[in-house]
Amino acid sequence: MGNSSEFQKAVKLVIDTVSFDKDSTVQVFEATIRVLGSLLSAHIIITDSKQPFGDMTIKDYDNELLHLAHDLAVRLLPAFENTKTGIPYPRVNLKKGVPPDSHNETCTAGAGSLLVEFGILSRLLGDSTFEWVARRAVKALWNLRSNNTGLLGNVVNIQTGHWVGKQSGLGAGSDSFYEYLLKSYILFGEKEDLDMFNDAYRNIQNHLRRGREACNEGEGDPPLYVNVNMYTGQLMNTWIDSLQAFFPGLQVLIGDVEDAICLHAFYYAIWKRYGALPERYNWQLQAPDVPFYPLRPELVESTYLLYQATKNPFYLHVGMDILQSLEKYTKAKCGYATLHHVVEKTQEDRMESFFLSETCKYLYLLFDEENPVHKSGNKFMFTTEGHIVSVDERFRNSLWEDILPGDEDGAHRTKPSDVKAANSSSNCNRVPDERRYLLPLKSNYMRQIDQMVGLI
Repeated sequence: MGNSSEFQKAVKLVIDTVSFDKDSTVQVFEATIRVLGSLLSAHIIITDSKQPFGDMTIKDYDNELLHLAHDLAVRLLPAFENTKTGIPYPRVNLKKGVPPDSHNETCTAGAGSLLVEFGILSRLLGDSTFEWVARRAVKALWNLRSNNTGLLGNVVNIQTGHWVGKQSGLGAGSDSFYEYLLKSYILFGEKEDLDMFNDAYRNIQNHLRRGREACNEGEGDPPLYVNVNMYTGQLMNTWIDSLQAFFPGLQVLIGDVEDAICLHAFYYAIWKRYGALPERYNWQLQAPDVPFYPLRPELVESTYLLYQATKNPFYLHVGMDILQSLEKYTKAKCGYATLHHVVEKTQEDRMESFFLSETCKYLYLLFDEENPVHKSGNKFMFTTEGHIVSVDERFRNSLWEDILPGDEDGAHRTKPSDVKAANSSSNCNRVPDERRYLLPLKSNYMRQIDQMVGLI
Protein backbone atom coordinates (compact mmCIF):
# COMPACT_ATOMS: atom_id res chain seq x y z
CA MET A 1 0.00 0.00 0.00
CA GLY A 2 3.04 2.26 0.23
CA ASN A 3 2.25 3.33 3.78
CA SER A 4 5.85 3.75 4.91
CA SER A 5 5.15 5.34 8.31
CA GLU A 6 2.98 2.40 9.41
CA PHE A 7 5.52 -0.07 8.02
CA GLN A 8 8.37 1.61 9.89
CA LYS A 9 6.32 1.72 13.08
CA ALA A 10 5.52 -1.99 12.78
CA VAL A 11 9.14 -2.92 12.12
CA LYS A 12 10.30 -0.90 15.14
CA LEU A 13 7.65 -2.58 17.28
CA VAL A 14 8.91 -6.01 16.23
CA ILE A 15 12.57 -5.09 16.81
CA ASP A 16 11.82 -3.60 20.25
CA THR A 17 9.42 -6.22 21.59
CA VAL A 18 9.76 -9.61 19.89
CA SER A 19 11.80 -12.39 21.46
CA PHE A 20 11.66 -16.08 20.62
CA ASP A 21 13.34 -17.12 23.87
CA LYS A 22 10.08 -18.50 25.20
CA ASP A 23 8.92 -21.75 26.75
CA SER A 24 6.37 -22.17 23.98
CA THR A 25 5.66 -25.14 21.72
CA VAL A 26 4.92 -24.16 18.13
CA GLN A 27 4.11 -25.93 14.89
CA VAL A 28 7.25 -25.92 12.75
CA PHE A 29 5.27 -25.35 9.54
CA GLU A 30 3.08 -22.52 10.86
CA ALA A 31 5.97 -20.75 12.60
CA THR A 32 7.97 -20.96 9.35
CA ILE A 33 5.34 -19.68 6.92
CA ARG A 34 3.76 -17.07 9.19
CA VAL A 35 6.60 -15.77 11.37
CA LEU A 36 9.86 -16.61 9.60
CA GLY A 37 8.35 -15.72 6.21
CA SER A 38 7.11 -12.32 7.36
CA LEU A 39 10.45 -11.39 8.96
CA LEU A 40 12.34 -12.32 5.80
CA SER A 41 9.85 -10.54 3.53
CA ALA A 42 10.05 -7.32 5.57
CA HIS A 43 13.86 -7.54 5.65
CA ILE A 44 13.95 -7.91 1.84
CA ILE A 45 11.64 -4.89 1.44
CA ILE A 46 13.79 -2.74 3.76
CA THR A 47 17.08 -3.67 2.04
CA ASP A 48 15.82 -3.51 -1.57
CA SER A 49 17.97 -0.93 -3.36
CA LYS A 50 15.12 -0.08 -5.77
CA GLN A 51 12.49 0.57 -3.06
CA PRO A 52 9.52 -0.05 -5.40
CA PHE A 53 6.89 0.53 -2.68
CA GLY A 54 8.09 4.00 -1.67
CA ASP A 55 10.72 4.68 0.95
CA MET A 56 10.51 1.63 3.22
CA THR A 57 14.04 2.00 4.56
CA ILE A 58 14.52 2.08 8.33
CA LYS A 59 16.95 4.58 9.88
CA ASP A 60 20.00 2.81 11.35
CA TYR A 61 18.59 -0.58 10.35
CA ASP A 62 21.21 -3.22 11.16
CA ASN A 63 19.59 -6.40 9.78
CA GLU A 64 17.66 -6.88 13.03
CA LEU A 65 14.78 -8.70 11.30
CA LEU A 66 17.24 -11.06 9.61
CA HIS A 67 18.85 -11.77 13.01
CA LEU A 68 15.41 -12.45 14.49
CA ALA A 69 14.61 -14.80 11.60
CA HIS A 70 17.94 -16.56 12.13
CA ASP A 71 17.25 -16.93 15.86
CA LEU A 72 13.81 -18.42 15.19
CA ALA A 73 15.13 -20.83 12.55
CA VAL A 74 17.86 -22.06 14.91
CA ARG A 75 15.15 -22.78 17.49
CA LEU A 76 13.20 -24.77 14.88
CA LEU A 77 16.23 -26.87 13.85
CA PRO A 78 15.88 -29.48 16.66
CA ALA A 79 12.74 -30.67 14.83
CA PHE A 80 15.04 -32.08 12.15
CA GLU A 81 17.29 -33.96 14.59
CA ASN A 82 16.80 -37.56 15.74
CA THR A 83 14.46 -38.47 12.93
CA LYS A 84 15.53 -41.53 10.98
CA THR A 85 14.15 -40.18 7.69
CA GLY A 86 15.17 -36.50 7.92
CA ILE A 87 11.48 -35.55 7.88
CA PRO A 88 11.02 -33.10 10.79
CA TYR A 89 8.89 -33.43 13.91
CA PRO A 90 5.69 -31.37 13.55
CA ARG A 91 6.21 -29.38 16.78
CA VAL A 92 9.12 -27.93 18.67
CA ASN A 93 9.52 -25.99 21.91
CA LEU A 94 11.36 -22.72 21.23
CA LYS A 95 13.44 -23.13 24.42
CA LYS A 96 13.71 -26.88 24.98
CA GLY A 97 13.57 -28.48 21.55
CA VAL A 98 11.30 -31.38 20.62
CA PRO A 99 8.83 -32.14 23.46
CA PRO A 100 9.33 -35.61 25.01
CA ASP A 101 5.74 -36.62 24.21
CA SER A 102 6.00 -35.52 20.58
CA HIS A 103 4.18 -37.39 17.82
CA ASN A 104 6.16 -39.25 15.18
CA GLU A 105 3.57 -38.42 12.54
CA THR A 106 3.45 -35.35 10.34
CA CYS A 107 1.65 -34.25 7.20
CA THR A 108 3.29 -33.93 3.79
CA ALA A 109 2.55 -30.21 3.47
CA GLY A 110 3.83 -29.46 6.99
CA ALA A 111 7.16 -31.24 6.48
CA GLY A 112 7.67 -30.49 2.80
CA SER A 113 6.81 -26.76 2.61
CA LEU A 114 9.76 -25.22 4.45
CA LEU A 115 12.15 -24.83 1.53
CA VAL A 116 11.23 -21.32 0.37
CA GLU A 117 11.71 -19.63 3.76
CA PHE A 118 14.64 -21.81 4.87
CA GLY A 119 16.26 -21.44 1.45
CA ILE A 120 15.96 -17.63 1.47
CA LEU A 121 17.44 -17.51 4.98
CA SER A 122 20.36 -19.75 3.98
CA ARG A 123 21.14 -17.67 0.93
CA LEU A 124 20.91 -14.36 2.79
CA LEU A 125 23.21 -15.65 5.54
CA GLY A 126 25.54 -17.69 3.35
CA ASP A 127 24.89 -20.67 5.65
CA SER A 128 23.65 -23.81 3.92
CA THR A 129 22.29 -25.47 7.09
CA PHE A 130 18.70 -24.31 6.82
CA GLU A 131 18.22 -25.02 3.12
CA TRP A 132 19.99 -28.35 3.58
CA VAL A 133 17.57 -29.66 6.23
CA ALA A 134 14.50 -28.40 4.36
CA ARG A 135 15.69 -29.89 1.07
CA ARG A 136 16.53 -33.18 2.77
CA ALA A 137 12.94 -33.35 4.08
CA VAL A 138 11.50 -32.70 0.59
CA LYS A 139 13.76 -35.40 -0.90
CA ALA A 140 12.83 -37.89 1.82
CA LEU A 141 9.11 -37.37 1.16
CA TRP A 142 9.63 -37.53 -2.59
CA ASN A 143 11.45 -40.86 -2.28
CA LEU A 144 8.48 -42.32 -0.37
CA ARG A 145 6.03 -41.81 -3.25
CA SER A 146 4.21 -44.84 -4.63
CA ASN A 147 6.07 -46.86 -7.27
CA ASN A 148 2.76 -47.56 -8.92
CA THR A 149 1.13 -44.10 -9.20
CA GLY A 150 3.95 -41.71 -8.28
CA LEU A 151 1.59 -40.17 -5.70
CA LEU A 152 2.32 -39.22 -2.09
CA GLY A 153 0.05 -39.76 0.91
CA ASN A 154 -0.91 -37.05 3.38
CA VAL A 155 0.43 -38.31 6.75
CA VAL A 156 3.78 -40.05 7.28
CA ASN A 157 5.72 -41.56 10.20
CA ILE A 158 8.97 -39.60 10.43
CA GLN A 159 10.91 -42.50 11.94
CA THR A 160 9.80 -45.39 9.75
CA GLY A 161 8.82 -43.56 6.55
CA HIS A 162 5.55 -45.50 6.66
CA TRP A 163 2.47 -43.75 5.25
CA VAL A 164 -0.14 -43.42 8.01
CA GLY A 165 -2.51 -41.39 5.81
CA LYS A 166 -2.74 -42.89 2.34
CA GLN A 167 -4.97 -40.20 0.88
CA SER A 168 -3.53 -38.34 -2.07
CA GLY A 169 -5.23 -35.05 -2.88
CA LEU A 170 -4.63 -31.35 -3.38
CA GLY A 171 -6.09 -30.10 -0.11
CA ALA A 172 -5.20 -30.18 3.59
CA GLY A 173 -2.03 -32.12 4.34
CA SER A 174 -0.69 -31.94 0.79
CA ASP A 175 -1.42 -28.54 -0.82
CA SER A 176 1.68 -26.41 -0.21
CA PHE A 177 4.09 -29.32 -0.83
CA TYR A 178 3.27 -29.03 -4.54
CA GLU A 179 3.16 -25.25 -4.41
CA TYR A 180 6.68 -25.07 -2.95
CA LEU A 181 8.24 -27.45 -5.47
CA LEU A 182 7.38 -24.90 -8.17
CA LYS A 183 8.03 -21.78 -6.10
CA SER A 184 11.43 -23.07 -4.94
CA TYR A 185 12.38 -23.47 -8.58
CA ILE A 186 11.12 -19.98 -9.44
CA LEU A 187 13.21 -18.48 -6.62
CA PHE A 188 16.37 -20.59 -6.56
CA GLY A 189 16.56 -22.01 -10.08
CA GLU A 190 17.42 -25.52 -8.89
CA LYS A 191 16.37 -27.72 -11.78
CA GLU A 192 15.60 -30.72 -9.57
CA ASP A 193 12.72 -28.74 -7.98
CA LEU A 194 11.15 -28.21 -11.41
CA ASP A 195 11.70 -31.86 -12.35
CA MET A 196 9.92 -32.98 -9.18
CA PHE A 197 7.09 -30.54 -9.77
CA ASN A 198 6.58 -31.59 -13.39
CA ASP A 199 6.58 -35.22 -12.34
CA ALA A 200 4.09 -34.55 -9.54
CA TYR A 201 1.85 -32.49 -11.82
CA ARG A 202 1.78 -35.27 -14.41
CA ASN A 203 0.79 -37.82 -11.75
CA ILE A 204 -1.90 -35.50 -10.38
CA GLN A 205 -3.37 -35.14 -13.89
CA ASN A 206 -3.24 -38.90 -14.45
CA HIS A 207 -4.76 -40.04 -11.15
CA LEU A 208 -6.62 -37.19 -9.41
CA ARG A 209 -8.32 -35.41 -12.27
CA ARG A 210 -11.82 -36.49 -13.23
CA GLY A 211 -14.20 -35.12 -15.87
CA ARG A 212 -13.83 -34.15 -19.51
CA GLU A 213 -10.40 -33.70 -21.02
CA ALA A 214 -10.71 -30.07 -22.08
CA CYS A 215 -12.13 -27.28 -19.95
CA ASN A 216 -13.94 -25.28 -22.60
CA GLU A 217 -14.95 -27.85 -25.17
CA GLY A 218 -16.22 -31.40 -25.51
CA GLU A 219 -18.75 -33.52 -23.65
CA GLY A 220 -18.74 -34.81 -20.10
CA ASP A 221 -18.57 -33.63 -16.50
CA PRO A 222 -16.60 -30.52 -15.47
CA PRO A 223 -13.00 -31.27 -14.49
CA LEU A 224 -12.52 -31.96 -10.78
CA TYR A 225 -9.58 -33.14 -8.68
CA VAL A 226 -10.58 -35.85 -6.21
CA ASN A 227 -8.95 -37.61 -3.25
CA VAL A 228 -7.58 -41.05 -4.11
CA ASN A 229 -5.59 -43.86 -2.55
CA MET A 230 -1.91 -43.12 -3.20
CA TYR A 231 -1.14 -46.73 -4.12
CA THR A 232 -4.09 -47.60 -6.35
CA GLY A 233 -5.40 -44.25 -7.58
CA GLN A 234 -8.92 -45.33 -6.54
CA LEU A 235 -11.41 -42.79 -5.18
CA MET A 236 -11.27 -42.55 -1.36
CA ASN A 237 -14.16 -40.17 -0.65
CA THR A 238 -16.48 -37.72 -2.35
CA TRP A 239 -15.43 -34.43 -0.75
CA ILE A 240 -13.02 -31.68 -1.63
CA ASP A 241 -11.73 -29.15 0.88
CA SER A 242 -11.47 -25.40 0.58
CA LEU A 243 -7.66 -25.45 0.61
CA GLN A 244 -7.74 -27.06 -2.85
CA ALA A 245 -8.96 -23.74 -4.23
CA PHE A 246 -5.28 -22.66 -4.32
CA PHE A 247 -4.63 -25.06 -7.20
CA PRO A 248 -5.99 -22.92 -10.07
CA GLY A 249 -3.53 -20.22 -8.97
CA LEU A 250 -0.67 -22.70 -9.12
CA GLN A 251 -1.84 -23.81 -12.56
CA VAL A 252 -1.66 -20.18 -13.69
CA LEU A 253 1.98 -20.03 -12.55
CA ILE A 254 2.89 -22.97 -14.79
CA GLY A 255 0.81 -21.65 -17.70
CA ASP A 256 -2.06 -24.16 -17.57
CA VAL A 257 -4.56 -21.32 -17.70
CA GLU A 258 -7.38 -23.22 -19.42
CA ASP A 259 -7.61 -25.90 -16.75
CA ALA A 260 -7.33 -23.25 -14.04
CA ILE A 261 -10.38 -21.43 -15.45
CA CYS A 262 -12.53 -24.54 -15.09
CA LEU A 263 -11.44 -25.54 -11.61
CA HIS A 264 -11.79 -21.96 -10.32
CA ALA A 265 -15.35 -21.81 -11.68
CA PHE A 266 -16.26 -24.84 -9.57
CA TYR A 267 -15.10 -23.23 -6.29
CA TYR A 268 -16.68 -19.93 -7.21
CA ALA A 269 -20.03 -21.69 -7.77
CA ILE A 270 -19.82 -23.11 -4.24
CA TRP A 271 -19.01 -19.61 -2.95
CA LYS A 272 -22.04 -18.19 -4.77
CA ARG A 273 -24.24 -20.78 -3.14
CA TYR A 274 -23.15 -20.09 0.46
CA GLY A 275 -21.42 -16.70 0.39
CA ALA A 276 -18.35 -18.55 1.68
CA LEU A 277 -16.43 -21.77 1.09
CA PRO A 278 -17.20 -24.57 3.56
CA GLU A 279 -14.07 -26.27 4.87
CA ARG A 280 -15.21 -29.50 3.21
CA TYR A 281 -17.79 -29.82 0.48
CA ASN A 282 -19.29 -33.13 -0.61
CA TRP A 283 -19.73 -32.91 -4.37
CA GLN A 284 -21.84 -36.07 -4.48
CA LEU A 285 -24.30 -34.93 -1.78
CA GLN A 286 -24.10 -31.26 -2.91
CA ALA A 287 -23.71 -30.22 0.73
CA PRO A 288 -20.99 -29.19 3.19
CA ASP A 289 -19.35 -32.03 5.13
CA VAL A 290 -17.53 -29.58 7.42
CA PRO A 291 -19.51 -26.34 7.41
CA PHE A 292 -17.16 -23.72 8.87
CA TYR A 293 -15.22 -21.03 6.94
CA PRO A 294 -12.20 -19.53 8.71
CA LEU A 295 -11.78 -16.61 6.24
CA ARG A 296 -9.43 -18.62 4.03
CA PRO A 297 -7.70 -16.89 1.10
CA GLU A 298 -7.24 -19.66 -1.49
CA LEU A 299 -10.16 -18.76 -3.76
CA VAL A 300 -9.23 -15.06 -3.69
CA GLU A 301 -5.60 -15.93 -4.47
CA SER A 302 -6.59 -17.98 -7.53
CA THR A 303 -9.00 -15.21 -8.63
CA TYR A 304 -6.19 -12.64 -8.41
CA LEU A 305 -3.73 -14.80 -10.37
CA LEU A 306 -6.31 -15.65 -13.04
CA TYR A 307 -7.08 -11.96 -13.47
CA GLN A 308 -3.37 -11.20 -13.84
CA ALA A 309 -3.08 -13.93 -16.49
CA THR A 310 -6.22 -13.20 -18.52
CA LYS A 311 -7.21 -9.60 -17.64
CA ASN A 312 -10.78 -10.85 -18.01
CA PRO A 313 -13.13 -8.49 -16.08
CA PHE A 314 -15.09 -11.56 -14.95
CA TYR A 315 -12.50 -12.04 -12.20
CA LEU A 316 -13.06 -8.50 -10.93
CA HIS A 317 -16.74 -9.43 -10.54
CA VAL A 318 -15.75 -12.57 -8.65
CA GLY A 319 -13.56 -10.45 -6.36
CA MET A 320 -16.41 -8.01 -5.79
CA ASP A 321 -18.73 -10.90 -4.96
CA ILE A 322 -16.28 -12.30 -2.41
CA LEU A 323 -15.72 -8.85 -0.90
CA GLN A 324 -19.45 -8.22 -0.50
CA SER A 325 -19.98 -11.65 1.11
CA LEU A 326 -17.19 -10.99 3.59
CA GLU A 327 -18.70 -7.60 4.47
CA LYS A 328 -22.19 -9.05 4.78
CA TYR A 329 -21.53 -12.25 6.73
CA THR A 330 -18.16 -12.07 8.48
CA LYS A 331 -17.76 -8.44 9.59
CA ALA A 332 -17.76 -8.11 13.37
CA LYS A 333 -17.26 -5.28 15.82
CA CYS A 334 -13.46 -5.55 16.01
CA GLY A 335 -12.53 -7.31 12.79
CA TYR A 336 -13.82 -10.16 10.68
CA ALA A 337 -15.04 -13.44 12.13
CA THR A 338 -14.69 -17.07 11.15
CA LEU A 339 -18.07 -18.42 10.05
CA HIS A 340 -19.00 -21.32 12.29
CA HIS A 341 -21.57 -22.54 9.77
CA VAL A 342 -21.78 -21.36 6.17
CA VAL A 343 -25.50 -22.12 5.91
CA GLU A 344 -26.60 -20.57 9.21
CA LYS A 345 -23.92 -17.79 9.03
CA THR A 346 -23.13 -18.08 12.75
CA GLN A 347 -19.81 -16.51 13.74
CA GLU A 348 -16.85 -17.61 15.86
CA ASP A 349 -14.65 -15.24 17.87
CA ARG A 350 -11.58 -15.97 15.74
CA MET A 351 -9.71 -14.16 12.98
CA GLU A 352 -6.65 -16.00 11.66
CA SER A 353 -3.54 -14.04 10.67
CA PHE A 354 -3.90 -15.26 7.07
CA PHE A 355 -7.03 -13.15 6.69
CA LEU A 356 -4.89 -10.01 6.68
CA SER A 357 -1.75 -11.48 5.19
CA GLU A 358 -3.55 -13.18 2.27
CA THR A 359 -7.32 -12.77 1.91
CA CYS A 360 -7.27 -8.97 2.21
CA LYS A 361 -3.94 -8.58 0.41
CA TYR A 362 -5.01 -10.51 -2.69
CA LEU A 363 -8.35 -8.69 -2.80
CA TYR A 364 -6.56 -5.35 -2.57
CA LEU A 365 -4.09 -6.28 -5.31
CA LEU A 366 -6.86 -7.63 -7.54
CA PHE A 367 -8.38 -4.15 -7.76
CA ASP A 368 -5.17 -2.10 -7.59
CA GLU A 369 -4.03 -2.22 -11.22
CA GLU A 370 -1.32 0.41 -10.66
CA ASN A 371 0.31 -1.28 -7.69
CA PRO A 372 4.14 -1.45 -7.80
CA VAL A 373 3.79 -5.25 -7.60
CA HIS A 374 2.32 -5.01 -11.12
CA LYS A 375 4.04 -1.90 -12.43
CA SER A 376 7.56 -1.65 -10.99
CA GLY A 377 9.16 -4.03 -13.44
CA ASN A 378 10.46 -6.09 -10.50
CA LYS A 379 9.53 -9.74 -10.39
CA PHE A 380 7.80 -10.78 -7.18
CA MET A 381 6.58 -14.06 -5.78
CA PHE A 382 4.22 -14.72 -2.89
CA THR A 383 4.99 -17.35 -0.27
CA THR A 384 2.22 -19.75 0.73
CA GLU A 385 1.30 -17.27 3.47
CA GLY A 386 1.11 -14.29 1.11
CA HIS A 387 4.45 -12.74 2.05
CA ILE A 388 6.10 -11.01 -0.87
CA VAL A 389 9.68 -11.78 -1.93
CA SER A 390 11.53 -10.42 -4.91
CA VAL A 391 12.81 -12.93 -7.44
CA ASP A 392 16.39 -11.75 -7.61
CA GLU A 393 19.94 -12.87 -8.24
CA ARG A 394 20.76 -13.02 -4.52
CA PHE A 395 18.71 -16.18 -4.22
CA ARG A 396 19.94 -17.73 -7.46
CA ASN A 397 23.51 -18.25 -6.28
CA SER A 398 24.26 -20.44 -3.31
CA LEU A 399 27.42 -19.20 -1.64
CA TRP A 400 28.44 -22.64 -0.45
CA GLU A 401 29.85 -25.71 -2.09
CA ASP A 402 28.35 -28.21 0.38
CA ILE A 403 26.69 -31.08 -1.35
CA LEU A 404 22.95 -30.96 -0.85
CA PRO A 405 21.20 -34.32 -0.26
CA GLY A 406 20.95 -36.37 -3.43
CA ASP A 407 23.41 -34.03 -5.18
CA GLU A 408 26.55 -36.14 -4.99
CA ASP A 409 28.01 -34.75 -8.19
CA GLY A 410 26.41 -31.32 -8.11
CA ALA A 411 24.99 -32.13 -11.53
CA HIS A 412 21.50 -30.78 -10.95
CA ARG A 413 22.70 -27.24 -10.30
CA THR A 414 21.79 -24.71 -12.98
CA LYS A 415 23.55 -21.41 -13.36
CA PRO A 416 21.23 -18.40 -12.95
CA SER A 417 21.69 -17.42 -16.58
CA ASP A 418 20.60 -20.89 -17.73
CA VAL A 419 17.32 -20.84 -15.90
CA LYS A 420 14.29 -20.81 -18.15
CA ALA A 421 10.89 -21.72 -16.79
CA ALA A 422 9.08 -24.49 -18.61
CA ASN A 423 6.63 -21.89 -19.87
CA SER A 424 9.09 -19.10 -20.60
CA SER A 425 7.34 -18.41 -23.89
CA SER A 426 4.63 -16.92 -21.64
CA ASN A 427 1.58 -19.09 -21.93
CA CYS A 428 -0.49 -16.24 -20.55
CA ASN A 429 -0.65 -14.97 -24.12
CA ARG A 430 -2.59 -18.06 -25.11
CA VAL A 431 -5.82 -16.36 -24.11
CA PRO A 432 -6.78 -14.43 -27.26
CA ASP A 433 -8.07 -10.85 -27.03
CA GLU A 434 -11.58 -11.69 -28.17
CA ARG A 435 -11.93 -14.07 -25.23
CA ARG A 436 -10.91 -11.48 -22.69
CA TYR A 437 -14.34 -9.86 -22.80
CA LEU A 438 -16.41 -13.01 -22.95
CA LEU A 439 -17.03 -15.25 -19.97
CA PRO A 440 -13.83 -17.25 -19.44
CA LEU A 441 -15.99 -20.37 -19.46
CA LYS A 442 -18.70 -20.90 -22.07
CA SER A 443 -22.11 -20.31 -20.55
CA ASN A 444 -23.35 -23.89 -21.07
CA TYR A 445 -20.34 -25.15 -19.06
CA MET A 446 -20.95 -22.48 -16.40
CA ARG A 447 -24.53 -23.71 -16.09
CA GLN A 448 -23.32 -27.27 -15.82
CA ILE A 449 -21.09 -26.35 -12.86
CA ASP A 450 -23.93 -24.38 -11.22
CA GLN A 451 -26.12 -27.48 -11.49
CA MET A 452 -23.33 -29.63 -10.11
CA VAL A 453 -23.21 -27.62 -6.85
CA GLY A 454 -26.98 -27.23 -6.55
CA LEU A 455 -27.15 -23.55 -7.50
CA ILE A 456 -29.81 -24.20 -10.14
